[in-house]
Amino acid sequence: MTAPDGTQERERDEGADRPGPSGDPSAALELRTPGEVADRPAAGADTRETPGDPGPRETARDLETREKPAETAAGSGDDGGAAAPPANHRRSRPLRTSMIVAAAITVVAAAGAATTGALGGDGAGEANAAPSAPPKTAEIRRTTLTRTETVDGNLGYGEASAVQAPAGAGSGQPAQNGTGGDGGTAGIITWVPEDGDVIKRGGTVYRADEEKVPLLYGSTPFYRALGPGSEGGDVKILEKNLSELGYTGFTVDDAYTETTAEAVRDWQDDLGREETGRVGPGDAVVAPGARRVADVKTSPGALLNGTVLTWTGTERIVTVDLDVRYEDLVEKGTKATVTLPDDSTVRAEVTDVGTLSGSGEAGDAGSGGPGNGGGGNEDPTLPVELEIGKQKGLGRYQAAGVEVTLKAETRENVLAVPVNALVAERGGGYAVEVVDADGTVERRAVKLGMFADSLVEVSGKGITEGLVVGVPK
Repeated sequence: MTAPDGTQERERDEGADRPGPSGDPSAALELRTPGEVADRPAAGADTRETPGDPGPRETARDLETREKPAETAAGSGDDGGAAAPPANHRRSRPLRTSMIVAAAITVVAAAGAATTGALGGDGAGEANAAPSAPPKTAEIRRTTLTRTETVDGNLGYGEASAVQAPAGAGSGQPAQNGTGGDGGTAGIITWVPEDGDVIKRGGTVYRADEEKVPLLYGSTPFYRALGPGSEGGDVKILEKNLSELGYTGFTVDDAYTETTAEAVRDWQDDLGREETGRVGPGDAVVAPGARRVADVKTSPGALLNGTVLTWTGTERIVTVDLDVRYEDLVEKGTKATVTLPDDSTVRAEVTDVGTLSGSGEAGDAGSGGPGNGGGGNEDPTLPVELEIGKQKGLGRYQAAGVEVTLKAETRENVLAVPVNALVAERGGGYAVEVVDADGTVERRAVKLGMFADSLVEVSGKGITEGLVVGVPK
């Protein structure tokens, strides 16, 4: 029964803020998605929205009750009964509901911010001690790190050198050789090789007046006439070559004896030359080894004069104009790796280191360069030559631009991790995220050392071999 003073109605209104009979708070408040909260109407209630009413939705029964006096709601049939409850009493429920919803959203948002670190802070506390688990892991391992420097180089046969006609040839003067017994002038080219030909010991470099001029191996050219009684290093070079070509009957030393002269006569006979037993500067060309013809400068019928041809070694080498700042990285015997245009690699070794060029000092007067009469703007470089151990590894490349990797520094027996395992600390420095067997993640500060091959040397308190660290994406 409804009391005359409207007690039942007030209890019903106040009860709307309390959990339903089942004890489920959702009977009064339903949390759907962040920012979307609504009252749950009673079962079977009319939820039609009153046009023009900006307030919360109300059931038809709520509207009817609000418009009638308490006595009418009690079934008294008196239209002039007690007045309806004050308006502020009807608005109390949505106000309290809004406060509850706002509190719930605040709690959820705070929890999300704490999880993602959106609230910031000074980087200390539990958030740093237990970051979220990384997607990948790697072990701290002990290894040797080698820092390298990669520079540009050129693959080819090296710098070409010139083969000159003997002094006096083609000048109308007597030829200075051991075969010119008639004292005439040696002078007409009758045969030359082709570009790319390889000439070995005993092979013909060119022909002059149909006499073969052979190649002999050595470090000193024939600069004088040699015969019985001559002594010196050039004599030893001659005798060593004769021995290698199969001539015998003499001792290889620095003394030119009659037995040496006899071997020379046999050699001259095989060359189709006059058998004098003596050797002059124009009788042979001396080079360090087999040669590859680079460019023939003359042709049959021309006078024997000036440069006959240029040639190089027969093996492909790599040359580098090394920046002076890397000068300390190279010396004879330094190992290197050469990367070819197809990304294949071959091993190389430094065989020659030249002297600095283009030092940047002012050039000679009259050179046309700026300032103080000279150019001098080139950066200083160091010419370096490298030998390729296995020529087959070069394939069919005759000349190409390559990359040369030189060792710069080596650190042995150090702890290292992948570079992308480093985590920048807010206050400066770096750390790694150590992952325990149970999945717990702890951030530990590290001191960095050498970087090499996508790894970095690390050290610090609690940093030991075998630790598992996170590798963020």
